[in-house]
Amino acid sequence: MTEQEAYGDPLTRPFWEAAGRRQLLIQRCSSCGSHQFYPRPFCISCQSDGVQWVPAAGTGTVYTRTTVKGEIAPDLKPPYVVAVVELDEGPRLTTNLTDLELRIGDRVRVSWRDREDAPPFPVFGPA
Repeated sequence: MTEQEAYGDPLTRPFWEAAGRRQLLIQRCSSCGSHQFYPRPFCISCQSDGVQWVPAAGTGTVYTRTTVKGEIAPDLKPPYVVAVVELDEGPRLTTNLTDLELRIGDRVRVSWRDREDAPPFPVFGPA
């Protein structure tokens, strides 16, 4: 895998470089203070182009979840949980849960799943 493939396009590169250090980054608008994820070149709240990458606390709440029971990728053996976590800063992040028993409304904390030839992937487990 090339560096470009591992770290994505220029817009997502800061996220994946931070993931390589096991740090969760999201964007924050320097004009209105809103946080956002997924990355964009402008603020979705005020349309300012003054967005910066900032560390997230890495904590949040399970917003929704589903258990996948069929194998769709060789590195994800079923069953596993796909979830949307609402970060304490506000944005929602699609991820995996490390504990099958976590439910909607449960508090979670980021951890990292190592991947071959790519930066670690943020996953969430019990807080």
